[in-house]
Amino acid sequence: MTHASLAKSRNQTRSVAQATTDTRIATGALATFGTLSTLVGLWAVACFVGALLATGGPIALAQAWISAVTGG
Repeated sequence: MTHASLAKSRNQTRSVAQATTDTRIATGALATFGTLSTLVGLWAVACFVGALLATGGPIALAQAWISAVTGG
């Protein structure tokens, strides 16, 4: 085996290993951000439902929101 073919073989092995590592990192990041965004969405829904229950329905919630925005 010549030095050139040995060097070429090493470079190919490194690039395959790097691609595998990059894919695992990207998959982990996607799972993490997907989980976080799901939790934030569930929290928002829980807050909205709590506001609906506290004000007595969607119309009362809209009136309370308008009153809060206009200061009236």
